Amino acid sequence: MTTLWTQLEPLLPQVQKPARYIGCEDGMQTPEHGPGIVSWLLIYPDTYEIGLPNQGLQILYEIINERPDGAAERSYAPWTDMEAAIRQERIPLFSVDTHKPAGEFDVIAFNLSAELTYTNLINCVDLAGVPIHSAARADNDPLIGVGGHCTYNPEPIADFVDFVVLGDGEEAVGDITELLREWKQAGKNSGTREGLLRELSKVPGVYVPSMYEVEYDGEFLATVTPRYSDVPETVEKRTVADLGDWPYPKNQLVPMTEVVHDRLSVEVFRGCTRGCRFCQAGMITRPVRERPAEQVSKMISEGLQRTGYDEVALTSLSTADFSGIEQVIGQAVVDQGADQVSVALPSLRVDAFTVGIAAEIQRARRTGLTFAPEAGSWRMRQVINKLIREEDLYGAVESAFSQGWRRMKLYFLTGLPTETDEDTLGIAELARNCVKLGKTHKSSASVTVSVGGFVPKPFTPFQWFGQNTVTELNRKIGLLRDDTRRAKGVQLKWHDPKATLAEGITSRGDRRLGPVVEYVWRNGGTFQEWSEHFSYELWLEGMAAHDLDVDWYVHRHRTEQEVLPWDHLNAGLHKDFLWQDWRDALDELGLEDCRWTPCYDCGACTGYGIEHVVASATPPAGGSQGTGVDLASGGAVPVMLQPRPAQSTEGAEVPVS
Repeated sequence: MTTLWTQLEPLLPQVQKPARYIGCEDGMQTPEHGPGIVSWLLIYPDTYEIGLPNQGLQILYEIINERPDGAAERSYAPWTDMEAAIRQERIPLFSVDTHKPAGEFDVIAFNLSAELTYTNLINCVDLAGVPIHSAARADNDPLIGVGGHCTYNPEPIADFVDFVVLGDGEEAVGDITELLREWKQAGKNSGTREGLLRELSKVPGVYVPSMYEVEYDGEFLATVTPRYSDVPETVEKRTVADLGDWPYPKNQLVPMTEVVHDRLSVEVFRGCTRGCRFCQAGMITRPVRERPAEQVSKMISEGLQRTGYDEVALTSLSTADFSGIEQVIGQAVVDQGADQVSVALPSLRVDAFTVGIAAEIQRARRTGLTFAPEAGSWRMRQVINKLIREEDLYGAVESAFSQGWRRMKLYFLTGLPTETDEDTLGIAELARNCVKLGKTHKSSASVTVSVGGFVPKPFTPFQWFGQNTVTELNRKIGLLRDDTRRAKGVQLKWHDPKATLAEGITSRGDRRLGPVVEYVWRNGGTFQEWSEHFSYELWLEGMAAHDLDVDWYVHRHRTEQEVLPWDHLNAGLHKDFLWQDWRDALDELGLEDCRWTPCYDCGACTGYGIEHVVASATPPAGGSQGTGVDLASGGAVPVMLQPRPAQSTEGAEVPVS
């Protein structure tokens, strides 16, 4: 097997953080490559310290390496100093496990969780010595694949990737590996790359952009149609029905250098039914599938012992909604000792955070708390369906401060549909009131307010909304900055509205955006997620160079009849459900969590033979007891399918911010 280590080792003293490139972590694998084995290079297109903790990549790394016909290694985007060094020495991109050249793998697959990493994707492909355009690749070039939340609209990068995996990857990577193994065993010369891609397009959950023709009607997208009759018209996402069947990662990587989220992470459930209209993750990961509490406890206990970590993060989209949360936290404390382990809940619902949860975490060593009210007024939270009242927030804050916390973070969005200045200033009012509550317990109590500009995402009810301009987002942040300047104990942070615009360009664009992404890359625009490297001007120049209008792509509202770039893909949600939810938002109508009410028929559960899998039938405090839920049963709770009440959409006006 080829290794580049002898060429790379002399370069390490020249770069800022050599540990990014050497591997050697606890949990690292050194798989064998050879005939009959399909080799995968799994890449997170950001730095090592950002990418190593990514659970999706680690899960696939283990699953592929457990297969007798698979071998998986990892790589990350080299920082600018290492990139300059390997380009100068003509060394290709490499794996960190065995330093095998990237171009010698059968598949190079990227986890895409942020649109601004698209230029890093192109850069990594180029560093691997592989043509950046799919159409230019030869039969013996690696396949370039992508997965992750960004791939629910992969059209802006369609020119650069060979295949896209929609949804959960645990089962899909096995199907792809089997197909590639058979192709390799038959001899690559026995079939063309075109034929292989055509076969890949038949794998459930796999989208192959080159198998589809795109036509436009002026500025508007007209159709996206298969080139062959055996290629599916619509690609359905993959869904793992039982999370308990996939207890991964079993052997989490423990880095030798500092990384973000440097702790044991255990996923407690996947999916969300809260129905927040701004949240793409909550929509595309439905239905809810809980991991058994006993399995979570075992993964915590064994993981802490194996890794040596003293902190565990229980991850999900709303961890306090996990039906076994207090049991799991309590067990972790009992097993490890009250002073030996920290429990972090990175994603907390305000209205599900109780004194009981706070007390259980308090028994362990405390870490920071982040709550996400998202909007500053009850009216606005009804629009976005984040049905948290002020008393919910204050109750959660009181619970935390009463149990010894001194600081917490509140996360908000600005630029939401129908938002007014009163809604915006409500953010500051909530923060001041939270500090007042905290100071009744600790004189040093403080609250950090983090504000991000809203970007409408595919497969959400807000996918038809026109994003606020940079000027408008700056104005709203200015209002908050002025209002919180003299508020003691309140610190305001915000995301750059210019970066929000670039994210908007790449989130809802079509294939015409490919040359724009390439323009930014060719002009040095890598690491666009990093403030010191982000270039607003490059994105504007790229749009202008290809005669594309920023306002048309980002700031205009879409109509119900418009063909959207992702309409030929299916995240499991009925489009008419999303449209009705958009109209409900304009009417300021909130919808309760469908676990505790009759089904809204969003489509997420259809076809999988499952409903929402939760371990308890008790709704959260304040939740209603819908007629579709059997509140007496234990285990999985069946939610009856009932049609959503019809509501007129006539006369509803699209808001202009």
